[in-house]
Amino acid sequence: MAKGSDLIEDLREEIVGMAKQGVKHPSTAPVLTGAAVGAVAGALLPVVSLPLGLIAGAAFMIYKRVHP
Repeated sequence: MAKGSDLIEDLREEIVGMAKQGVKHPSTAPVLTGAAVGAVAGALLPVVSLPLGLIAGAAFMIYKRVHP
């Protein structure tokens, strides 16, 4: 199996786990924190919008949780 598909499978498993366990999942708090930081950065930076910052922050944190 290629490395790219391993990453996608790992991300899928993490997201499904977060969806099933909610705030009890160990990745939920860091991902929500990353989303909040991204949203604030998106609100402050003129080129980046709030939703884009939120998505980017959450995506970055979930990636860091799956592949440190």
